[in-house]
Amino acid sequence: MGKQVDILQGTLDMLILKAVSLGPLHGYGILLRIQQISKDALQVPQGSLYPALYRLQHRGWIAAEWGESENKRRAKYYFLTDKGRKHLEDEEANWQRLSKAISRFVRMATAEEGTA
Repeated sequence: MGKQVDILQGTLDMLILKAVSLGPLHGYGILLRIQQISKDALQVPQGSLYPALYRLQHRGWIAAEWGESENKRRAKYYFLTDKGRKHLEDEEANWQRLSKAISRFVRMATAEEGTA
């Protein structure tokens, strides 16, 4: 597929929240869902995922329950809380505003380069 991109600081939480908003997932499942939805453009290192899961759980945005994985192993499944759903909605709105502003800037800067 396309080139992988680095995840901007501060976006990992939003990606995790979005992934688990689609249904409960264990840690590795979260990594796979982010990869799948981004068509392999985004890959989260495991060393970044687990501290983020702890942080999100500590903030009350996700909760976890033990369950059985597809391969019959015990796994912790994470899911979005009501507080996390509200936070995700706010973050998605902020992301939309930011990405529109950056797109406007890039288009404007490119147009100015063409007239120089």
